[in-house]
Amino acid sequence: MNNNFKDKYTELKQRFQELSDLLDREKLLQNKKEIEAEMGAGGFWDDKENARKKSQQLDRIKKRLKVISSLEEKFEEAEVYLELAAEEDQSLESELKVTLTELEKELEKLELKLRLNEPYDGNNAILSIHPGAGGTESQDWAQMLLRMYSRWAEANGYQLETLDFNPGDEAGIKSVTLMIEGDYAFGYLKGERGVHRLVRISPFDSSGRRHTSFASVDVMPELDDDIEVDIDENDLKIDTYRASGAGGQHVNKTDSAVRITHQPTGVVVQCQNERSQHKNKATAMKILTAKLLELKEEAQAEKIDELSGEHKEIAWGSQIRSYVFHPYNMIKDHRTDFEEGNVDKVMDGYLDEFIEAYLKYQSAR
Repeated sequence: MNNNFKDKYTELKQRFQELSDLLDREKLLQNKKEIEAEMGAGGFWDDKENARKKSQQLDRIKKRLKVISSLEEKFEEAEVYLELAAEEDQSLESELKVTLTELEKELEKLELKLRLNEPYDGNNAILSIHPGAGGTESQDWAQMLLRMYSRWAEANGYQLETLDFNPGDEAGIKSVTLMIEGDYAFGYLKGERGVHRLVRISPFDSSGRRHTSFASVDVMPELDDDIEVDIDENDLKIDTYRASGAGGQHVNKTDSAVRITHQPTGVVVQCQNERSQHKNKATAMKILTAKLLELKEEAQAEKIDELSGEHKEIAWGSQIRSYVFHPYNMIKDHRTDFEEGNVDKVMDGYLDEFIEAYLKYQSAR
């Protein structure tokens, strides 16, 4: 048998042991037992918000335990193949190679998830897209990004809800805000925040000239209700209007859509997804709270940079990635230098390698 297989197995086993120590299965099992006991107690489901949070916490614990069990089974399978291959059964070497490759991929996924250890990484994500200057061309680019992120969310089992949608005059979109619900949605998507640049032959240019378009993507965590940000009601300008575009079938019948302007900062948020103006206002306030918390943290980061004598540009407004469709095919992230020549694959929602490269880049800083 090829000794490389045995060396690879030993290396992967060591990596798994280190990850298992970080995950602390015994603690996970204890937490699972405690939450299940709480859920079985009388009156637990009376507090719907607490019940929702505990259910999500339990689901997260179960998923992590399932990952550990699945990896253990694969290691047992690989060990059997190793023993049989050592007895000169060469036909099993191909199966062993496949098993070790699968093990390595699963370990990489787990290592990636363990990098998501910042305060809001486990939360749902609120993702907004706004086209830059350029009218129809940039609005079409914004819609292409909407499709890309929607495909990514669907492929990874996330629930997708459109909170606000403002269609373009001729094509594309003027703005859109999505709620992406699921385990670690914000942690995976936070690196998408910034300006995305497209270079292509414009389908809207009869002369077939090359155009450059920009669209900005903002990503915020959905915050728990117990996280408070001081917002003075007197600082808010609240407008209602009739919903349009993606939304309920009631659009243009009632002034249910809500736009809130936080006058001290100029932050504007809006929601038109629900039939109820009250519900739209509550969702818009949730988005505003997340945005103001984000601005507060950015201001604190800038202050730290000033004290250390170093200024770093905030990601918003900076070009993070270029999508070149002409004169060659290449998508490049300017922070990590990761490149992908298959533009169709990425535009169809396969962002995993870009996300992984960013998380590795971030953890190495």
